[in-house]
Amino acid sequence: MPRKEGQKRKLLALLDIFTRETDENHPLSVPRLVELLQKRGVEAERKSIYDDIDTLNELPGSPYEILQYRGRGGGYYMVDTPFELPELKLLVDAVYASKFITAKKSKTLIDKLGRFTSRYREEELDRMVLVSGRIKSQEEKILYTVDTLHQAITKGCQVEFTYCDWSLDKKMTPRRGGALYVLSPWALVWESGNYYLIAFADGKLKHFRVDKMQKVALLPDAPREGAQEYADFDVNRYMQQMFGMFSGPVKEVTLRCENRLAGAMIDRFGTEPTLVRRPDGEKFDLYATLQISPQFFGWVAGFAGGVEVVAPADVRAEMQRTLSTLQQVYR
Repeated sequence: MPRKEGQKRKLLALLDIFTRETDENHPLSVPRLVELLQKRGVEAERKSIYDDIDTLNELPGSPYEILQYRGRGGGYYMVDTPFELPELKLLVDAVYASKFITAKKSKTLIDKLGRFTSRYREEELDRMVLVSGRIKSQEEKILYTVDTLHQAITKGCQVEFTYCDWSLDKKMTPRRGGALYVLSPWALVWESGNYYLIAFADGKLKHFRVDKMQKVALLPDAPREGAQEYADFDVNRYMQQMFGMFSGPVKEVTLRCENRLAGAMIDRFGTEPTLVRRPDGEKFDLYATLQISPQFFGWVAGFAGGVEVVAPADVRAEMQRTLSTLQQVYR
């Protein structure tokens, strides 16, 4: 093997050893580094290891830093890697909590993330975040579906797919008898642990849950439609208006809330809606543009009287009918 090629291989092997076998609590001596290189089929002299460490530390734009711990049991260890341990833990938590990623794919992704830190720290990534009651997707191809949709958005073309719902026998069953949906994709958004596609169809922008989309295919010869509609579209506002991602008629709504619920309202609607203190000093009125659906009324009812629909009159009347229906059910 030419010396230059062998040197490159040695540097790569040494970098992997520092990444996977060292941290501040597990430094490695130079003799031990030589042994580990030999196990990988790379011959190295002790003297050359010092030069290799300097080379790795001096790489332009390198995210790595190798330090020496002096004293008994000392040696060299890596302190900087592409990801800090808290960053990896955050990514692992997100993978565990994502409903659209299957359990099998979650394990694969977390194993890959573990390669970015030492094998000692990798044990800390086995966090098993609790996602009580959440159903992991059963569709192994979900990541490829997301990739296909990104391609369509980048290329500016339409896509086709079958759209499914859960049946009573716990299987995904196509809507419309399996007829294909054809639409123009514009954006992918993340909400409540799921991916949603914002797309132009039937003359307006709609959203579709990505994990319910099957057999997604590009239509490269069909240019995307809805450019003007999307230019006037505020994705964040659209997502904020809905409850449980259920669509409904858009209304200017006034909600009268107890002061203790100010934080809950800001968490739900952000800081854009207007909050006005009531003369009694105990409540405030919130003015927001919302999509009215059964989930909205359920959300209001969940505050057990702490939130009241004041206006408009038709939305208040619908709230009353919803409560009356529930009262009949539980009588």
